[in-house]
Amino acid sequence: MATEVATMLQLPYESTDSSSKSSVGHNQTPKKSAIKTSPLKLLDPGRSKLTTAETKRIISVLDEAIFKIELISLISHITEFLDGLSTILGSELLGSLKEHERLSNNMVALLTQLQREGLLKQEDGRGDLVGTEEQIRHLQLHQQAVKSSIRNILRLFQADPLASQAMRDEAYARDLSSELFIKGLSEFRGFLFEKLLTSPLEEQEKIQFMEEISLRDKKNTETIAALEAELATAIQSRDDEIMKKNAAIRDLKSHLLHLEKFSESHIQRTKQEAEKLQKGELRISQAKCAKIQQDIQQLRAQLNVLIIDNRDSELALRKKKYKVEMEIENWIQKYDADMGEKQTEYEEVDAVYTEEKAQLAQLKEKYAVLEQEYSQIKEERRQSQEKKERAERELAIMVRAATHIQAFWKGYLVRSLLKSKRKKKGKGKKGKK
Repeated sequence: MATEVATMLQLPYESTDSSSKSSVGHNQTPKKSAIKTSPLKLLDPGRSKLTTAETKRIISVLDEAIFKIELISLISHITEFLDGLSTILGSELLGSLKEHERLSNNMVALLTQLQREGLLKQEDGRGDLVGTEEQIRHLQLHQQAVKSSIRNILRLFQADPLASQAMRDEAYARDLSSELFIKGLSEFRGFLFEKLLTSPLEEQEKIQFMEEISLRDKKNTETIAALEAELATAIQSRDDEIMKKNAAIRDLKSHLLHLEKFSESHIQRTKQEAEKLQKGELRISQAKCAKIQQDIQQLRAQLNVLIIDNRDSELALRKKKYKVEMEIENWIQKYDADMGEKQTEYEEVDAVYTEEKAQLAQLKEKYAVLEQEYSQIKEERRQSQEKKERAERELAIMVRAATHIQAFWKGYLVRSLLKSKRKKKGKGKKGKK
């Protein structure tokens, strides 16, 4: 897993390296001048955005892991206040959280019972179950149910951004260990993001910058050694000159002692001249010594400033390098462990998904058969309804026609009756006349 991560981290650097080399070839700008003009910029990445799919995938995986951990660390707090959050969470998510609370309570009760019976031994924060296979299997089933419940809750939260944001707003209730863990993951995300933005050429420039600092330190050390040798030579020459002056003074004193025998005045005069000469030479020597001492102090001050600057910069760079190396190693190990757990969870979810997919295919086949039967029944009912309506329309037409016929027939009978009555009346009138 560490090799795969290292390979993924190196992939985006290759394209950046080639582009950087091509740009350097066109501009023909010396690397040393760039380092001298802006040495502190080498500590910052040259880009501000990720450009390759691999780096974006790494950051997205880490962001998703941080998001899920933030939600998981707040599930126990949210289950205590489900009634107040029922309007935000929704019915499906609320039911899943209640089911998770029930499974968690069952798990805690089971662990408490096993511990009370002496079947659960805890050493170094880990619980080992000592019992029958049925008890172990029962505990494993409870653990699997809790894991599945957590995965289902995370899936529902991912599908509902409003509920996810409402749950993340409850971050104040998160315990310290979870907060530190999330903070560590966020810091690792920032460090990894900066690392993914840094190209191999920038890494080489940083290494070259460190080598130049080491070379400067070496040159400063050589300069200090040369200055110290020069200082020692100057001190030795001064001591030699003083020794010569002292020897001359001793010679003069001895000469004065010899001259004392010949003439007191001559001795006195010679003594005064010697004292004047000694004072002049002493003043000259003192002036030279003061100047040499001043030069020595200035050189020592410059030397101390250079030593302090180089030592501080070297110490800071060493600490940063050691810290970065330790963080890289720790986070790579952490990443390997997390990715192993995530791979296991993915395989379990994939197995459940495959099984549910097969069940869904079977249900689809059954549904297709039932839908076909339902369509046939619906078509038969429609045809029966149409026949019924057609028969009713025909019956209504026949009733209307029969009514018209009866009305016409009644009218005809009435007109015939009236006509016969009129004929009878006409015949009666004619007989009377």
